[in-house]
Amino acid sequence: MALVVSGFNGEITSRMESAARERAAESGLEVAETARAAGAFDTPLLADALLARPDIDAVVVLGAIIRGRTRHDEVIAHAVAGALLQVSVSRGKPAALGISGPGMDERQAYARIRPVAERAVDAAAGAHAELGRIRA
Repeated sequence: MALVVSGFNGEITSRMESAARERAAESGLEVAETARAAGAFDTPLLADALLARPDIDAVVVLGAIIRGRTRHDEVIAHAVAGALLQVSVSRGKPAALGISGPGMDERQAYARIRPVAERAVDAAAGAHAELGRIRA
């Protein structure tokens, strides 16, 4: 699997990356590549490029979209979720959404670091296994 990590809110996303790596190791999964994106909006393109590689079976995308004074967080979250879904379907491989938000403050983002990262790794691994079963 590969990770795509958003650099925006980097203190949070770096901890998400650590939690995802721990979960992958606990599950016997290899993280073969890590790509760094400027922000969540930039992650679908990197996820698509990684899923095009034959040695990458799934991608986990990590980020934190924190509420500001406008609804920008909602716009970004919806755009990214839709784009990642499209990448996953078009490549036929899982692109797991490990992005917390929208509508959360910084305190909530910190509280969601481990659960969001771990669930995304589990989702990618589970979808990959199920696809293997279906395609067998």
